[in-house]
Amino acid sequence: MNKIKTAVIGVGGLGRHHLRWLSQLGNSELVGLYDIDREKAATFATEYKTTSFESLDQLVGQAEAVSIVVPTSAHFEVASMLIQRGIHCLIEKPVTATLDEASQLKDKAAASSVKVTVGQIERFNPAVRALDDYEIRPTFIEAHRLAAFDPRGTDVAVVHDLMIHDIDLVLKLVGAEVTDIQASAVAVISDRADIANARLTFANGAVANLTASRISLSVMRKLRIFQRSGYFSLDLAKKQADIYRLATDDKDEGMRLPLGKSGRDIVYKKVGKTDGDMLGMELESFLNAIINDGPVAVTVEEGIDALRVATEVDRIGRESISQMSETKQA
Repeated sequence: MNKIKTAVIGVGGLGRHHLRWLSQLGNSELVGLYDIDREKAATFATEYKTTSFESLDQLVGQAEAVSIVVPTSAHFEVASMLIQRGIHCLIEKPVTATLDEASQLKDKAAASSVKVTVGQIERFNPAVRALDDYEIRPTFIEAHRLAAFDPRGTDVAVVHDLMIHDIDLVLKLVGAEVTDIQASAVAVISDRADIANARLTFANGAVANLTASRISLSVMRKLRIFQRSGYFSLDLAKKQADIYRLATDDKDEGMRLPLGKSGRDIVYKKVGKTDGDMLGMELESFLNAIINDGPVAVTVEEGIDALRVATEVDRIGRESISQMSETKQA
């Protein structure tokens, strides 16, 4: 099997998982890691029997592809340098901190011969991938993403930390331009939005209602898709989907349920796999795109589309926080 020489930039909470998978995948040859915390870098280098590079410059010439898992504020600087030096890059979401940086990064990637992808891991969720077998034309989507508070994510608002996963999925599923955005947010623990809600309206008439919170006592990652031909309920945490569709003929597979007195049946089916690791699948896909010179799963352009919507949701949400603060002071 062809192998790509890989490295991880940033071995914090998420980066160490990238490190683990790149040390195990059959198409990866882990050659090292880099982190500004030299002590932490040395510890993980010892654990994975690999090299702790002293600088990004030292990494060039050793690694062919990298996972960039540094704080969002450093994405542009790190990715730009590596792309220009001919290194394939997987950049954790969001692609960059600002749209201007993202636009510049897109140009740098286009001018290079390297593969650049954005780490939108839910694209690899078995519940989401199960939809590939169906025609998806949503009229309404509802998403809830609730998580416990984690100080690691407070360098960005909850929209860029959590909701952007669902923004990316919704944009992919609807496949139309966003024409209107309404949003509100609440800052509870941090000085940024910790809870946010957004309503997106699309050019084709579809509507999506998204809610994200990082101060929940219980974890929830659910996506519900409503359309004329049926209803899809995705439990992203369990990696399973409940599929309810209007029966078209006797060959439809699944449990058949009569739809009242309509004379029609609904076919129900549970799909998805609980085994397998989404990050492992994401990294393997990235490396295979390099080996086979194929398309990446999530393009920089798609990363920019998600960032554009997230940035506007966050802007409107911050305005709502400011208005509430002014009302209280009055």
